[in-house]
Amino acid sequence: MKLQSFEQIDEKLYTETLANGLRVCILPKKGFSKTYVTFTTHYGSIDRHFVPLGEEDPIEVPDGIAHFLEHKMFEKEDGDVFQKFSQKGASANAYTSFTRTAYLFSSTNHVYENTETLLDFVQTPYFTEKSVEKEKGIIGQEITMYDDNPDWRLYFGTIENLYEKHPVKIDIAGTVESISHITAEHLYTCYNTFYHPSNMILFVVGAVDPEKMMSFIRENQDRKEFAPKDSIARLYPEESIEASESAREIYMDVQKPKVMVGIKSSTNDLQGPEMMKEELSIQLWMEMAFGRASKFYQSAYETSLIDDSFSFDFTLEKGYGFAIIGSDSPKPDELVKLIKQEISSSTNEWAYKEQDFERVKKKKIGQFLRALNSLEFIANQFTHYAFNGMELFDVLPLLEKLTIEDVKQSVASLAGDEKQTVFKVLPSTSQRDQNE
Repeated sequence: MKLQSFEQIDEKLYTETLANGLRVCILPKKGFSKTYVTFTTHYGSIDRHFVPLGEEDPIEVPDGIAHFLEHKMFEKEDGDVFQKFSQKGASANAYTSFTRTAYLFSSTNHVYENTETLLDFVQTPYFTEKSVEKEKGIIGQEITMYDDNPDWRLYFGTIENLYEKHPVKIDIAGTVESISHITAEHLYTCYNTFYHPSNMILFVVGAVDPEKMMSFIRENQDRKEFAPKDSIARLYPEESIEASESAREIYMDVQKPKVMVGIKSSTNDLQGPEMMKEELSIQLWMEMAFGRASKFYQSAYETSLIDDSFSFDFTLEKGYGFAIIGSDSPKPDELVKLIKQEISSSTNEWAYKEQDFERVKKKKIGQFLRALNSLEFIANQFTHYAFNGMELFDVLPLLEKLTIEDVKQSVASLAGDEKQTVFKVLPSTSQRDQNE
């Protein structure tokens, strides 16, 4: 077992890659009574075209299958796994993102029993055609519910505009039509390919003895048999650096228009420290340009172009990356114009000063240090970074080293109107007014 000490933040991380390829990470936290455990596979909604383990030819599976598989994992021949966690005082859950599927629990007691339940249920698939058919109705209702959510439609509408072919444009849960084609055989194929221990990370953080917990996990895994480790061939389509659509709008039952500007990143082939540097640099720029202390925010808020729903974010993974800025606004076109002016001044003129940069850098460092008090943040962010060849605890030293020139260089990758898109969700009443 390897020990990494991070003296600056007073943390000690214990790691070991087991014989079956599973990477286990244990972070004991002083003063905590709760333990939080995640078991995460590097498999998300964008992994729809791949070569199954042990085969030679690639296949395409229905959209939404990673999320569908996550749902089905909790159902076993002897009942629902949630009941087992509940009987041991644990709160369990799971989620699927574009690139990951995570199963997790938190508890203050029976940590070893709950860890065993987590490992065993994720490593014991049980799918039947009958139960798969039943699940289609349940997930179909979930998809319909999200279709009725204007903020979700705004978010995914913007991504759909940015990407022409890449599967990141497809809703994580798929569509009612796409999941209707999922079979138990599909689920086993995806499971056997992506749920191999060598494609997964078990992260334990909280009130644990690292030596005892590692020994417990090692013994659990030694009792099981797995196929030999193999690399996974994932296939993604070639994607233009330009946005697929410059603008689009839909009408829904909302009181106030919603608008989002998206920017497609052209540096999406990075991994490791370079990727972290790019991600942090863009995040610092967005805070300078659109944060609450920025001139943009002051102007937009005072003129009521934005309200408390205003937000901005940057997402970067291998193969895709995008920035989004949006808000509810009574005058969406005026807000879009103001946002685009700020982007243009950033990429063409660079209107920010060293003191602006130092201010947002200190704020970002403070946010990161506060976040380290959250077991959930540590576990979930650790796997995000680990699957991209980075380490969560490298964030702080890298932030401290970043310069305003680093940020300026990264922002240049977002330059160009052709990389931008606008998506609007407008009140249905405005559509009726136009038709009358």
